[in-house]
Amino acid sequence: MPHAGVHVVRRASLEAEHYRRLYRAVGDAWYWHDRNVWSDERLLRHLALPDVAVWECLVDDEMAGFFELQRQDDRSVEIAYFGLVAAFMGRGIGKALLTRAAEEAWAFGASRVWLHTCTLDSSQAMPNYLSRGFEAVRTERYVVQIPARIEEY
Repeated sequence: MPHAGVHVVRRASLEAEHYRRLYRAVGDAWYWHDRNVWSDERLLRHLALPDVAVWECLVDDEMAGFFELQRQDDRSVEIAYFGLVAAFMGRGIGKALLTRAAEEAWAFGASRVWLHTCTLDSSQAMPNYLSRGFEAVRTERYVVQIPARIEEY
């Protein structure tokens, strides 16, 4: 990791609220909403699956990001979610965290490691993926309506 205060911890048992804090802290800026509609029971069932694993990145014990792996039926492992809290971007942590995510995916028994990205992601995402050895396999185009953000003052 980029400096001594950065470490990655596997969260073998996560409370729903802890996962939601991670998911929202990283994903709200990128319009991640899929898991927000899940009940706590559904989320906990998902997280308890033997084919799902979550790691949290901490910087000096502060939540900095996370990644979630999901083993698929074809023995591939998807990096289902990956990202950093905005305050920790631009420090090289994302590079090290993606390397760790790929290593953990291979250790999880992957025959192939893959992920999805989109134009809503950080402009640093695709260069990071490509630099870590990922290859673009397919491009799809679709349009979604993004609700306006309401800023609180």
